Amino acid sequence: MTFNLPQDIHNRPVTVIGAGTLGRRIAMMFATRGGLVRLYDLSAEQREQALTYIRDTLPAVVDTIEGGRVGTVDGAADLTEAVANAWLVVEAIPERLDLKTQIFGELDRITAPDTILASNSSSYASAEFISEVSTPERVLNAHFYMPPQQNALDLMSSGHTDRGILDLLLAELPGYGLFPFEARAQSTGFIFNRVWAAVKREALAVVAEGVTTPREFDAMMKVNTHSPVGIFELMDQVGLDVVLDIEEHYAAENPHLPEGPRRILREYVEAGNLGKKTGQGFYDYAEAPA
Repeated sequence: MTFNLPQDIHNRPVTVIGAGTLGRRIAMMFATRGGLVRLYDLSAEQREQALTYIRDTLPAVVDTIEGGRVGTVDGAADLTEAVANAWLVVEAIPERLDLKTQIFGELDRITAPDTILASNSSSYASAEFISEVSTPERVLNAHFYMPPQQNALDLMSSGHTDRGILDLLLAELPGYGLFPFEARAQSTGFIFNRVWAAVKREALAVVAEGVTTPREFDAMMKVNTHSPVGIFELMDQVGLDVVLDIEEHYAAENPHLPEGPRRILREYVEAGNLGKKTGQGFYDYAEAPA
């Protein structure tokens, strides 16, 4: 089918589906040019927490962007209302293929014909969840890292994506303080995340084998790389349930990957210790700062 690029995009909203750790950050970045962003989530508590985070963080982020202006972010509980007239919808829901297939089928039915549909999936290629989409030309991956600290993102075609969409996003996203890079071939994990997955997996392996502890590994990493944050701290920020979902996906594609990293993640997830969002992960966030 023919896809017509969205027009008048600076006067149309952006919608983000999912108000979790990344969804709220993505919504905030799209609110740095003075426009309207709608943030959809079924959980009223999640929406309120996200809006509080954005309200507290957005002004300082806008100050770092040339020409930036504080925009409006509205929480939404109705999906149809949330996506009305949006030029871009970014999905940021959990890493489950069935959920992504379902939401993209629904978005395809209820959005304007020229709305771009992007997935923030950190491991699934959009080609894997477009079976219920009638216009796959408007679907792609737009994978964000951890804005506003890590503002790079991967853009990757679904295999059907209209070339004009990629060119439009490559040109427009820097205006929101973002740095898009195109994955020029389908790649599980995209560009940076593919390499990060290998580093993260080996860090988990040395802990699973009893060689070191999460805290000691992070301390050593900070000494050697001058990084302000360790790998285990970063996993806690993302959410250990999300990290485990991603690792399970990699293992499904490559059964030869070691079991140890996934085993240690399962132990934490099954205990309900998911990282910062639950107050306990590899680190205890109820502790006083060192």
